[in-house]
Amino acid sequence: MNKNVSLPLSLALLLTFSACSVASQTSVSGQNDAKSDIMVSQEEIQTDSEDVTMDDIFELTKGYKTRGNTNPIMTQEFGADPFALVVDDEVYIYMTADAFEYDEKGELKENTYNKIKTIHVVSTKDFKNFTDHGEIPVAGSDGIAKWAHNSWAPAAAMKEVDGKMKYFLYFADNGGGIGVLEAESPTGPFVDPIGKALIDRNVPTCDKVLWLFDPAVLVDDDGSAYIYFGGGVPQGKEEFPGTARVAKLSNDMIHLASDPVLIDAPCLFEDSGIHKYNNKYYYTYCTNWTVSPESTQKYGFTNGEIACMMSDSPMGPFTYVNKILENPGTACGLYGNNHHAIFEFNGQQYICYHSRCLERHMGLEHGYRATFINEVTTNPDGTIKLIRQSKEGIDQLFLKDAYAVNSSVCVSQMVGTNSVPLDKSLGYKDMALGELNTGDFTETTGVDFSDVAPKSVTVTAKADKGVKGSIYLRIDFPNKPNVCRIDIEGTGEFTTYTADLREEVTGVHFLYFVFYGEGFEVKDWQFNK
Repeated sequence: MNKNVSLPLSLALLLTFSACSVASQTSVSGQNDAKSDIMVSQEEIQTDSEDVTMDDIFELTKGYKTRGNTNPIMTQEFGADPFALVVDDEVYIYMTADAFEYDEKGELKENTYNKIKTIHVVSTKDFKNFTDHGEIPVAGSDGIAKWAHNSWAPAAAMKEVDGKMKYFLYFADNGGGIGVLEAESPTGPFVDPIGKALIDRNVPTCDKVLWLFDPAVLVDDDGSAYIYFGGGVPQGKEEFPGTARVAKLSNDMIHLASDPVLIDAPCLFEDSGIHKYNNKYYYTYCTNWTVSPESTQKYGFTNGEIACMMSDSPMGPFTYVNKILENPGTACGLYGNNHHAIFEFNGQQYICYHSRCLERHMGLEHGYRATFINEVTTNPDGTIKLIRQSKEGIDQLFLKDAYAVNSSVCVSQMVGTNSVPLDKSLGYKDMALGELNTGDFTETTGVDFSDVAPKSVTVTAKADKGVKGSIYLRIDFPNKPNVCRIDIEGTGEFTTYTADLREEVTGVHFLYFVFYGEGFEVKDWQFNK
């Protein structure tokens, strides 16, 4: 269905965020959304339009990310233990789907990780806007791998097998084993190809590994593949725990082709990482929480930091080199376990890692984590320099074409909103913007309108019959005047709505979709010349 509406400018909110006090609220899925104190009185409304009504006066939901920052890469959900997979011109980030846990009184409690059964996936082409692909139901009775209880710390790989490109998702079943899923696209749908754990305590040399988890996978230039895993600190072995392993994977990527061998990483705790750069293999890991002063002097790291070893072979032996990332608590004040992955994209190396910065900004201290991305630089000898952590993150690599069809879930920030599956039976992969309430909004960074102003915008949206809502399009700030307003009428199916713009917009801008009403979904948008 198609509808065309031509509506004048309806409202200008004149306050800025910095001039307002905002109420504490939680926009991450799992708690009720509260609204900020950004209110507009009748006298403060620009009433150059006869269409302005009291419905246009509403509070904006509070966001948890500074305009233009990369980090955290999403705020609508938490996401920990990130692993990056580069597919053509896009980076896919797979994360442990941290979710709020509550006690018997309904109060938020410490993250135990015991209820995590899904892997969250997002992707980006520009490092500012991230497409939300939802949560893959990995473990439990409703999951793909029904034998598994949990899905932690994912790793992903791609490889041509029998003439067809396949994608593999490895995950930890708590600390007791590692599973693998398989698909024909990086976002699935995934299947469980072997119906059991790939690695468990029956695998040679794994009976002495305290924690069989935290996989990392490398597909080498010759097509051979390797899996790195393990963790834990046996009593009395704080300096050399001896619990990291590497094994060769079979050609089909779902079996082992060798017995695992030891990686003797000093002061290992968990979090295996692997990448190749200039024909050197880098094994990176998180140090434990019992690093002695003598070990600090010897190795240059302390508790919960990312350390690096190097080798000329993917299976080692690896030689310790240096510390590359301090615990994110040094940047945000909340310390916790550290987890990372290093990858290369467009000739530049990056690191993704998790931080508790988001929950701190929310006023919480319960161990819920969010993913950050920063650049990695190397010295002339190939060693990695100490990585600078920042919320600003990465400069935008590519601008977003305003005249292309753009997914509504490819944004730099969702505030109050979340993604919902287009295919409810699958539950992930292709998503729309949903869970909308009045005052919620999305932010898209670096939208390029070129030097020719668009005449109109087309939005694809759906609402149940009888449901009505409005979308306000604003430029550069969410409380600026509308450049147009689109009214959504419930038909029960996705419908295209086209609205004329009241102002000329050229150049590169932040784009905000601000929502009024609830019970509707937005699939995509496109400006028209």
